[in-house]
Amino acid sequence: MKNLLDFTQAELAAHEKIKPAFRAKQIYEWLYKKNARTFAEMTNLPAALRDELAEEFYLDPLECVRSETSKDGSVKYLFALKDGKTIESVLLPMKEVLEDENGKLVRHARYTICVSSQVGCKMGCAFCLTAKGGFVRNLTPGEIVGQILWIKRENNIPYERRVNVVYMGMGEPLDNLANVAKAVGILRDNDGLAIAPRRQTISTSGLATQIKKLGEMDLGVLLAISLHAVTDELREQLMPVNKAYNIAAVMAAVRAFPIDLRKRVMFEYLTIKGVNDRLADAKALVKLLDGIKAKVNLILFNPHEGSPFGRPESEDVEKFRSYLQSHGVTCTIRQSKGLDISAACGQLKERSKQA
Repeated sequence: MKNLLDFTQAELAAHEKIKPAFRAKQIYEWLYKKNARTFAEMTNLPAALRDELAEEFYLDPLECVRSETSKDGSVKYLFALKDGKTIESVLLPMKEVLEDENGKLVRHARYTICVSSQVGCKMGCAFCLTAKGGFVRNLTPGEIVGQILWIKRENNIPYERRVNVVYMGMGEPLDNLANVAKAVGILRDNDGLAIAPRRQTISTSGLATQIKKLGEMDLGVLLAISLHAVTDELREQLMPVNKAYNIAAVMAAVRAFPIDLRKRVMFEYLTIKGVNDRLADAKALVKLLDGIKAKVNLILFNPHEGSPFGRPESEDVEKFRSYLQSHGVTCTIRQSKGLDISAACGQLKERSKQA
């Protein structure tokens, strides 16, 4: 059987069984707007068509087998796929509902959903727990889309409330570029979840040739670079991919990437105690980003069992941030979420194996 979420609306409209073509729009609305979980619920489709679709397609590409909720509201999910492989996703509450003194709604809650793009990962980054299990396979577009659909539905996030999507879970998104790009298109469909590309961020460890290909696709997505070091020597120790795509190659690809004039390229910088959190690193980073419309997001390393790395001191990260800001580089310190749960990527999966 086929995963219905793998199909664009145009592909469904061209399917030999889905006639006339407007049935594809109806199916999309049932899936993404009305949260239908069976074909039987799609009551404006002919009964014969519903039966035929149920024989060929399924609607549920993943099953939640475990979740952990943090005191800060973030939720980590472990999903099992149809073949039994597992992936992780995270729901991050960014802003709470805000009401005035009369109880009138001033601001809706805002969320970011962090999704996986692969089962495992090839990149082998020294600080990442996902690398421990190696690479297994790419996710299909529907398995990527399914993470967002499931999380929105199970958390009662209304259809009209848009979420931000970050391809920053398990796997390297640009190593699965075709399926990730198709997922972007499915998510942006106005008859689907209608998540605009400007709300979708693709994070990469720096596959320069793939950054170029992504730019040529001109999807309108935001780009985030997992940089984590300012010298090739250190970056190769932390991220073996740097041997194939060194810092100069990555920066050249970034400079050529089409970005909305109102937006910036995000540089993710994981600060590790005594490794890359010194003022000298901050000075080198300022030079490296010269001429790029960039925003640096400093992340404090989230320790996990077996890792040789430590969490940096908050004051050192603040000095790092202050230096960048004072030299014209927009910089934020990512608010740590989920420290009381299996927050590190791959951690919930590993703990589930041990349970």
